Amino acid sequence: MNAFDRRQFLRLTAYGGAVFASGLGHVASRAADAMSGMAYDDFFFVQLSDSHWGFEGPPNPDARGTLPKAVAATNALTQKPDFIVFTGDLTHTTDDPRERRKRMSEFRDIAARLDVKEVHFIPGEHDASLDEGKAFKELFGPTHWTFDHKGVHFIALDNVSDPGASLGDEQLDWLADDLKRQGADARIVVFTHRPLFDLYPQWDWATRDGARAVELLMPHRNVTVFYGHIHQEHHHMTGHIAHHSAKSLIFPLPVAGSQPKRTPVPWDPAQPYRGLGFREVEAETKRAEYVLNELPVQKLS
Repeated sequence: MNAFDRRQFLRLTAYGGAVFASGLGHVASRAADAMSGMAYDDFFFVQLSDSHWGFEGPPNPDARGTLPKAVAATNALTQKPDFIVFTGDLTHTTDDPRERRKRMSEFRDIAARLDVKEVHFIPGEHDASLDEGKAFKELFGPTHWTFDHKGVHFIALDNVSDPGASLGDEQLDWLADDLKRQGADARIVVFTHRPLFDLYPQWDWATRDGARAVELLMPHRNVTVFYGHIHQEHHHMTGHIAHHSAKSLIFPLPVAGSQPKRTPVPWDPAQPYRGLGFREVEAETKRAEYVLNELPVQKLS
């Protein structure tokens, strides 16, 4: 495989997720930030979501090939991402605890092939709801966490380990304590699996106490949320906070409420990766504005 640059990757890759880049090319912004004591620098990361390793069925006849191909495409970038984040449903659900760990181990081995310094993981309900995240924690570590990178504060929230689809008081207290250390103008990016707002609760597309998390984030003027779970592109605003969903690595789901049941969109041999995709997200971090470019899906040769 020939080496790809970022633009080639964004045109050719056939798999779900998002690419984020902080666009900090304005000299005036850099000078102002330097005077204020805040340091920023250009970077981008790759978001992958809903790989459902272990799934088998007609909605994706290439179920065991999609994730390795996405890893290979990412590794072919000539400019390496600063980090990669998987936003849940790493594996497909199973009632068998041994099989659950087997699937997670296989997923971890495939993800270990990624040629980047940092890879971050949060669980989806397929990974965590049956055992309250026990197996996930054994193999991947904490289900919620924070880190800072080049002037941006990243927060991962776990709204799946509770089978009732809640964050819970303990995690909300943790979030509140973390946000107390962030200024009103802090650049904040939040990762979740389920949406924090009520997109379509009838299909489990909501977080029961997500409004409490949004309320805690609201005093901060520069917040963006990236999530997965719904297997399609969707954009929503809660006040000034933008929420963007990532497409899936395994199969698309229908638009909320467009059919009686939440069943996968059938595989189309004529368009084998229809509904699977990715986006480029560029940000002018000084004002925390994000431009999302959704790009068509093509099969990699």
